[in-house]
Amino acid sequence: MSEPETSGTHPGQPRPVRLRDALLRARIEAADRTGVVVDLRDAEVARLEILNDALDPLFAQVPDRIDLFDRGISQGDTPRLWIDVVAHIVMGRDKRMYRFVQDTRFGRIVLAESHDTTVIVEAVTDYVARRMVEREHAMVVPPEPKPAVAPPPRRSRLWPFVFGFVLGAAALFGLAVLAALRSW
Repeated sequence: MSEPETSGTHPGQPRPVRLRDALLRARIEAADRTGVVVDLRDAEVARLEILNDALDPLFAQVPDRIDLFDRGISQGDTPRLWIDVVAHIVMGRDKRMYRFVQDTRFGRIVLAESHDTTVIVEAVTDYVARRMVEREHAMVVPPEPKPAVAPPPRRSRLWPFVFGFVLGAAALFGLAVLAALRSW
């Protein structure tokens, strides 16, 4: 920095730096940096939109009944092109390289990385195909095993015999009583 200016009234004494002037300079510098950051973010979003347009033919082929994919560009601090809930494309540090990443329970993995949109489109195509196959496997319900038909439980033959015996004896007793009453 330059030396503080001296005022004309007190030669040789430094003029106090005003905080308001320092804040004004700091705000101007921040605005210049912010302008650069906004321009970089706009460039990232533009490149992601180009890639999004390149992916249109792929997602046009995905059947409407499959709702795994929710593609869109998020405009956060780091712009991202979302393919589905766990996979997205983000620009690399140099702001020209596409990085296709997937969030897993073990962390984030890079599925593909390239400056060329066709390489990323191929990687996204492979990813979409794998996800559709996983969905098919998840949707297949294995046939439930039919429960083995158990034979009816064997009933004891003793109780019907006892019941019949008692019923027969009661009938005979009843007939004997009836015959005895008639003979009187």
